[in-house]
Amino acid sequence: MGSWKNPILLISGIGISYLGNWIYLIALNISILNLTGSAAAVAGLYIIRPIAVLITNFWSGSVIDRVNKRKLMISIDIVRGVLVFFIPFIGSLWTIYLILLMINMVGSFFGPSSSVYITKLVPSENRKRFNSIMSMTNSGAFLIGPAIAGFLIMYFDTDICMIINAITFFVCGFFIYLLPNVDDKVNKAQEPIHWKTLLNDWNEVRKFSMQAKFFISVYILFQVAMLIGFALDSQEVTFIKQHLALSDRDYGLIVSITGIGALAGAFASAMVAKKIQLRLYLGAGMFLTSIGYILFYSSFNFLTATLAFVFLGFFMAFANAGYATFFQNNVPIHIMGRFGSIADMVQGTIQIGFTLILGFFAEWFSLQLVCIIFGIIGAILATALFITTMLPSKAKNFEEDVTAATG
Repeated sequence: MGSWKNPILLISGIGISYLGNWIYLIALNISILNLTGSAAAVAGLYIIRPIAVLITNFWSGSVIDRVNKRKLMISIDIVRGVLVFFIPFIGSLWTIYLILLMINMVGSFFGPSSSVYITKLVPSENRKRFNSIMSMTNSGAFLIGPAIAGFLIMYFDTDICMIINAITFFVCGFFIYLLPNVDDKVNKAQEPIHWKTLLNDWNEVRKFSMQAKFFISVYILFQVAMLIGFALDSQEVTFIKQHLALSDRDYGLIVSITGIGALAGAFASAMVAKKIQLRLYLGAGMFLTSIGYILFYSSFNFLTATLAFVFLGFFMAFANAGYATFFQNNVPIHIMGRFGSIADMVQGTIQIGFTLILGFFAEWFSLQLVCIIFGIIGAILATALFITTMLPSKAKNFEEDVTAATG
């Protein structure tokens, strides 16, 4: 259990931050709607993060790989906490948008930084279970956060939710402060980051991608299948309310039960982490997740939609834990920040494209037909992924008792 002391501390800190984020997200939507009375203003919240990613991610990885990850993560939490704290005191929509852009720009450093830190902190044989527990924490926050937000908004106001979220960032930063330094040598011989540095960094990522062809093939198949799923997520409300003719209450209930399914899946994946191979988490998990999307958009009433979503959420937990572990075990630590940042930027762009294409076709044809076709495409890609991961000759790529390359 001693080897889990620090990982549990990290999970606790990030988990508290997840909880605060869900409380804040619900409150922010209501706050903007109350401030402006405009649905378009609320919709504007959802394009801020992609814009922030496009602004920062082509250079943020170069910074991440050259600084102390623990100190960077602490700084990110402090800055986000301060910025969120000021939102309740601002009455201008555009000023709030600007602060949210800054929060998301700073936050875009956290994911890739934490991925590198986790890889160094958690022994390779424990990463699959760690990632499953992290997924369980996120699912728990997804279930509890909106409920807490609803209670706070009912008896107080949205401002208290913002302040609580700011506090959770500070708490997360404090927990990370208690963790050990895992890359003390990073700060030695720092070089200024300019265009030549960025070009060299991108070239290093390109060279890795050319050399690690199996990793990249698995990565692409997984990400495209998952991004199709994310695009399908954008139509779930429309499908539930218009095609199934269910109420807002029914939609909220389906989402809540889905969260329980995801939580159960994450718990199960953590429990069997030592018994089931990583490639089954990744390949079978993604395949069954894709089947879940097809089942959902083939549903015809509340019960079938709910069962399909629970099925989807359960196996997505396995897929996400498998992917995170595969990524940590195969990407060299010294370029992990750069690879993760560039990958996030590309994924964000592709996701926007898939979502727009799906929305366009849904306007011209039957929403259910278009979503099922997209789901089938995702399932075909997931099948190719499953077959690829199960090739006997590639078993060594899924070994879990090796440390990620340090380059």
